Amino acid sequence: MKQSDIFRDNADNCLQLAERAEGQPANKRYSRMASAWTALAHEQDWLDGEIPPVTRRFAQQREA
Repeated sequence: MKQSDIFRDNADNCLQLAERAEGQPANKRYSRMASAWTALAHEQDWLDGEIPPVTRRFAQQREA
């Protein structure tokens, strides 16, 4: 299992915790944690060379 997959699993767990959270502060906390894990997974994909460092849309804008 890739490191980014582990990060995505952690994000999914946080989202499940957010759904079961009692109260708004806990829900927001778990949602923010899920966002952070998702960002880490995206960055790890970039570090592993699975996604390009610059999106194509940005590259096309620079060429225009």
